[in-house]
Amino acid sequence: MSKKISGFTFIKNGLTLGYPILESVLSIEPICDEVIINVGFDDKELTKDDGTYAYLKENLKGDKYKFVTSWWDPSITKSGLILSQQTNIALEQCTGDYCQYIQGDECVHEDDLKYILDGVEQMEKDKSIDGLIFNYMHFYGNVDTYKYTRNLYRREVRLVRNHKGIKSWLDAQGFRAADDTKIKARLIPARIFHYGWARAQQVMKKKIQVFDTFYHGQDHGRQVGQKEFEYQRNWGLKKFKKTHPKVMSKWIEKNKNPIDLMALPLTLDWNVPGLMFTDSIEAVTGYRLGEYKNYRRV
Repeated sequence: MSKKISGFTFIKNGLTLGYPILESVLSIEPICDEVIINVGFDDKELTKDDGTYAYLKENLKGDKYKFVTSWWDPSITKSGLILSQQTNIALEQCTGDYCQYIQGDECVHEDDLKYILDGVEQMEKDKSIDGLIFNYMHFYGNVDTYKYTRNLYRREVRLVRNHKGIKSWLDAQGFRAADDTKIKARLIPARIFHYGWARAQQVMKKKIQVFDTFYHGQDHGRQVGQKEFEYQRNWGLKKFKKTHPKVMSKWIEKNKNPIDLMALPLTLDWNVPGLMFTDSIEAVTGYRLGEYKNYRRV
């Protein structure tokens, strides 16, 4: 296949907030002809960050990597829109025929790269398909525990066709067409390993505080920061017994939490009975009731 694939991502304060951003980029690099990395700064002059820019520049050398810098406007505090804005800054720099997206706390397993390339081949044959849908593994509390339940998305588009105006949508969970309609996408066996909730408790507290400002403003973030964060055994947790992406090995060793969530008593929130019911239906039928989708699966 001669078609060009662009990888793209964005990050801000990746070191402070414990993101495996280097590993994320390296996980998609083998299938990409270029990788666009948008690094965010605290000031308009693009001089203040936590060292993430220098860290990535030092570890990602070569013509394949193209860096973009941007200012994160603190006045954008609605619906996580700053996240799609920053994603689109990177996406607009992509020159490839296809664009492989990865967020700073996500990783692709090396065994799944072939499925992505096979999916692109199918998109070459069927021009009506504008995206590829990946399956998600949401790790929680530790890297040996993942969460699978109806109130957590199980699939999302992570590769899109370029040069059609497709854009990141709302809080950058998925993508939409230029006219805001859902794109046609095909499900592939590839997995996204999501480590966003597998950090140390104190780092997780900082991350929650920062992200709440993207949705509710600076004052809300400060209120959240006054609360203690503690991992709990929630409904939907399962033991992970397969392998992690090889590029994650050092990060995993460094970020292991001394906690066995499965040994804790189950936290029974108000919505647990409903989740038990709908999850049992999905287990038998494979159908998820009320599932939100950013795409039209074909």
